[in-house]
Amino acid sequence: MKKFLTISIIVIIIGFITYLSFIYFVTYSEGYRSGKLVKISQRGIVFKTWEGTLSQGVSDELQFHFSVEDNKKEVIEQLKNLQGKSVKLTYIERFGTFPWLGDTKHFVKEAEEVDEVINVN
Repeated sequence: MKKFLTISIIVIIIGFITYLSFIYFVTYSEGYRSGKLVKISQRGIVFKTWEGTLSQGVSDELQFHFSVEDNKKEVIEQLKNLQGKSVKLTYIERFGTFPWLGDTKHFVKEAEEVDEVINVN
């Protein structure tokens, strides 16, 4: 009985570690989004995370919500300076997230300012 309990606990721990590793290291997709950076803010009660919104049009449906990991200090500073400007974001999408990483599954890795394209017809 002791041996069964020990093996069960080890299997549960290995399964939990595998799950956490899968959620953090395996990406579902990678991509780029461009638009006007509407918001970048640090929020949360227990876990302070960086969250942002990119507007890709006038509708709420065209807003891209994203998170930035705390260890991406350079990206956070870039986003603070680019607020209100047209930007291109490079991001990854994970299968899930953890409360200490962010509220969304989309995590920005790079940010750069782009010239706003105006179509005149």
